[in-house]
Amino acid sequence: MKKMSTVLLTILLGISLLLVATGCGTGTTPSNTANGNTAAKVTQVGIIQLADNGAFTDMREGFINKMRSLGYSEDKMVFDYKSANGDTGTLNSICQTMVDQKKDFIVTIGTPATQAIVNMDSGIPVFFISVSNPVAAGVITDMKTPDKNATGTSNAIPVDEMFKLSDKLTPGRHTYGLIYNTGEVNSVSTIKSAKKYMDNNGLKYKEAIVTSSSEVQQAAESLVGKVDAFFIPNDSMVQSAMPQVAEIAKNAKIPVYGSSAVMVQSGAFATISIDDSTIGAITASMADQFMKGTAIAKIPAITVSNFTTVINKTTADAIGVTVPQDELAKAKVIQ
Repeated sequence: MKKMSTVLLTILLGISLLLVATGCGTGTTPSNTANGNTAAKVTQVGIIQLADNGAFTDMREGFINKMRSLGYSEDKMVFDYKSANGDTGTLNSICQTMVDQKKDFIVTIGTPATQAIVNMDSGIPVFFISVSNPVAAGVITDMKTPDKNATGTSNAIPVDEMFKLSDKLTPGRHTYGLIYNTGEVNSVSTIKSAKKYMDNNGLKYKEAIVTSSSEVQQAAESLVGKVDAFFIPNDSMVQSAMPQVAEIAKNAKIPVYGSSAVMVQSGAFATISIDDSTIGAITASMADQFMKGTAIAKIPAITVSNFTTVINKTTADAIGVTVPQDELAKAKVIQ
């Protein structure tokens, strides 16, 4: 009887061990894996810019909308947007946070944000939007074969055409006021081109340098009475204060030639520029190539040059300028 009890106990113990083993095996296999499905990875994308302005908003929305239309829905791709509100210290902190969070790739809008993240050499891919001179800014060394794990779009400003437009719309303007931040390579590069054109064509200029958007209004006021037109480069700091510049210029009957359509929407008189939503969408198409397996070094940076003349008719009336009908006919007119 004792021997039989021992045998029975051994059998029961064996059955228990078999059940435990079977149960453990079942418990470690997720039901979705058993059905051949795995949870899709959600791509984490950081979007960084130095300051908020209408042009940057259009670029950002152009990028996001294009990515969504390409099939990257909210359950596949999440965008984490951050603005430094014009503060470079905050910008560097945002970049470090994005790196610490190990974003899958980072989108930058404008030159300062692009320089900040690329210089960190984080290993995270970077797609930049609207960097006027990527090579001069040091974010890549060659447009055709991007390095530094970055590529994107350039919005070279057609400086010569801008001054030719000024000569058509407001002839007789000889001295231009230049307001810009020397800390932005894109601004400095555009201003350098503007000065070269003016020097070669007998025009004069007065400069007002700013280091924060709060200084822009005073800078504009300091040039009133000394200039008969303003030329504003692609400067994110000045662009964020464009409504103040435009108001000062209107009161003084001075035309403002800006470097983006949003500047004109904010009260500047006219520009020749690219469409901001379009350049954001073009960068999105480049990011799509990367997502589908193309290495960044094989995605050439693009200089976008499909320019459009934009004229603010309300501003024209306010400063007493009659725009020739042939120019209005071929321009995008903002009322």
